[in-house]
Amino acid sequence: MEIDAIVKLIETGLPGCEARVSGDGRHFEAVVISDEFEGKSPLQKQRLVMATVKPQLESDELHALSIKTYTREQWQALQG
Repeated sequence: MEIDAIVKLIETGLPGCEARVSGDGRHFEAVVISDEFEGKSPLQKQRLVMATVKPQLESDELHALSIKTYTREQWQALQG
């Protein structure tokens, strides 16, 4: 699966988010930034993102996806 396709799936499934994906073609890492994560538990955040790629994971088109989630405020604080 291509990185751009994963970005599109996540950003379409979580409107208004920003997804940054890296990987080797089989194993991927995603950083997802969204105000939708405000007030949610880490598990709830993971589930929101995983729901955007569930069909690809179930069909093994996407083998592994590691996810880090941040609100925009958290992301900005990490950047500087």
